[in-house]
Amino acid sequence: MRRITDRLRGDAGMNTAEYAVGTLAAVAFAGLLLKVLTSDNVQTALTAVIDRALQ
Repeated sequence: MRRITDRLRGDAGMNTAEYAVGTLAAVAFAGLLLKVLTSDNVQTALTAVIDRALQ
């Protein structure tokens, strides 16, 4: 029983598959964020906010 708990506690980091899934999730989120920020509605809203701030 002692060996099992030692082995489970000894996992210090992510393995390659976890890095791949994490990287894929980060890239997907970045792509979605880019798509939202470059949409016409968001561009118009951001331009309006900047125009009001500069007046």
